[in-house]
Amino acid sequence: MEGAREWAGHRVRLSVDNLACRRSGRRIFANLSFALGPGDALAVTGRNGAGKSSLLAILSGRLRPDAGRIDVAEVGEASLPECLHAVGHRDGLKSSLTAGENLLFAQRILGAPRLAPRDALERLGLGHAHDLPVAYLSAGQRRRVALARLLVCARPLWLLDEPTAALDTASQAVLAELMAGHREGGGLVIAATHQALGLADAAELRIEAAAAAPMTDILEEWA
Repeated sequence: MEGAREWAGHRVRLSVDNLACRRSGRRIFANLSFALGPGDALAVTGRNGAGKSSLLAILSGRLRPDAGRIDVAEVGEASLPECLHAVGHRDGLKSSLTAGENLLFAQRILGAPRLAPRDALERLGLGHAHDLPVAYLSAGQRRRVALARLLVCARPLWLLDEPTAALDTASQAVLAELMAGHREGGGLVIAATHQALGLADAAELRIEAAAAAPMTDILEEWA
């Protein structure tokens, strides 16, 4: 995607139909379906290991689904990974770079520049950390730098995996405001979580444990 692409005015729609995931020969989940339109939010819940992170990995293009279909509309020629931000368990930051340098790198790679790195950090209450190496920051501060990536580049779909991890109460409130503002502009939010995120009117997708595959099926896979 070219850096000059602007998502303003795009009314992105995402639909998932009968999605299934299998990892290391084990069925994680099956028959997941949902549809999201402009301004929608989806809270993905379930026990540990149910497949919440796997679902986000499939949506981001890092994992191939075992079955099912994913369609994204109103994005022109862009692919789904080109339409999204993904913030996972790992912050994805280079410790030797400053907070500002990490965000500038992301902005140049992802394109569609929005806020300057310093301004994005200010929104997360970390303006003072712009010139500090990430290695010197606490876990909560590093998490806020990772979330600031959402603001330096315009992407209509935010995929967030336990986004409140390591955040204090004040930072969780800031995150809730950022998600609300993104949705007001027509953006979509999909968040895997164990706790309330302040996503007003969000739909919930609870992933239940998949039934264990018969041993004959497993043996056939390895035959």
